[in-house]
Amino acid sequence: MEVCETVSAYDNYQSPLSWRYASDEMRRIWSETNKRRLWRCIWVALARVQSEFGLVSAAQVEELAAHAGDIDMDKALELEAELHHDLMAELKTFAAQCPTAGGIIHLGATSMDIEDNAEALRICQSLERLIESLGKVLLSLADRLDETADLPVMAFTHLQPAEPTTLGYRLAMYAQDLLTDWNMLRLVRQNVKGKGFKGAVGTAAAYGDLIGLDKLHLFEARLSVELDLPFFPVSTQTYTRKQDYTILSALAGLGASLHKLAFDLRLLQSPTIGEISEPFGKKQVGSSAMPFKRNPINAEKIDSLARMLAVYPQVAWQNASNSLLERTLDDSANRRMILPEAFLVSDELLTVTQKLTGHLVIHRESIKRNLEMYAPFACTERVMMAAAKNGADRQVMHERLREHALAAWQAVQNNLPNPLVEDLQADREITRWIIAEEISRLADVSSYTGIAAEAARTLAKQIRDSVRV
Repeated sequence: MEVCETVSAYDNYQSPLSWRYASDEMRRIWSETNKRRLWRCIWVALARVQSEFGLVSAAQVEELAAHAGDIDMDKALELEAELHHDLMAELKTFAAQCPTAGGIIHLGATSMDIEDNAEALRICQSLERLIESLGKVLLSLADRLDETADLPVMAFTHLQPAEPTTLGYRLAMYAQDLLTDWNMLRLVRQNVKGKGFKGAVGTAAAYGDLIGLDKLHLFEARLSVELDLPFFPVSTQTYTRKQDYTILSALAGLGASLHKLAFDLRLLQSPTIGEISEPFGKKQVGSSAMPFKRNPINAEKIDSLARMLAVYPQVAWQNASNSLLERTLDDSANRRMILPEAFLVSDELLTVTQKLTGHLVIHRESIKRNLEMYAPFACTERVMMAAAKNGADRQVMHERLREHALAAWQAVQNNLPNPLVEDLQADREITRWIIAEEISRLADVSSYTGIAAEAARTLAKQIRDSVRV
């Protein structure tokens, strides 16, 4: 007896980007269906403009437009298995659906007149989504900046306690980088261009034969308007692959900013610092072996995916630099992966970052504990300057303060309260020049965060003035 097995999509390899990461909207943009729909829209646009030059009839254009949405993947893939050319398979599928107009589809065009313009349109769609998503992240961060502008926290240099800052100012560092990325993505979006309609090697010779060389500028200008896409004035068989490199470099730059944010959040979530944590669901499992674990899985996911994003510009660089003469096909296979993957990864990064910034948990008691433990060390410079201003020998003060700081550090290492301020107030050599009350004032961390609060609020306002979602 034969057993009939049902084969599901999960019986074959699927990229995690197909179902685990990224939004449905971004997946739709890079879907095979959307690609073929854009190809058909471009064929319709080409026919419509050619009708204005007397090459095809209005009825033929109408027939093409009526069937532009009738994607038949099964038929197209069946043909592709014979032709080994996906665009020709789609062209034949489309033509078979249009009995009177099928013969004029692709008139004068080469494959990349269709494919590269469609790719540029998908890139535009993707950039617009990322710009909107990044705007939401920035607005969420702006709220956090205002909320924590005045909240003192211990700052670290070389992963060692340094001086106080504020949490709002620390978050402002990430927000400032991301605002730069937002502006860069907008600039990149504004400068995306298609190949245009220039034929096999970019000379537009075939179109010139059809409508006359003197009319080519008007012809391509009309297509640019029809597709709402500017074109490169010079191309080969493709648009310059420098464009892919520029776009993917901007996405990798965004990834670098998000990686830095997430990496710092992972450190700050560790129990040794413990000042913040990412949201953790009531039924969320941190470890299959250790029930107590609360792993920073969202921040770790961001760093993991951002590493992938950093690699894509290297491939795009190779495509731009190694495309010989008017075109070689050695970029085709990898572009089917690096372009969609770069956008899908970026999309997921922003979705997770929005979750983190929108629901960041701040542990004020841990912040207070760390300040009490380490912030007193920061007052030593202030005490030294104040004593020297009153006439003390700067070098003598430096040595006495150093000795007190080392002793206090040993106490902290032994899990004792930091005695530094009290020790300074009890040192008669120091209090000759600066009174105990002044030492207390100089040790107040709220008076030693400089421009932090003002700068955080200023950046929050700049973000809100700039970003419109």
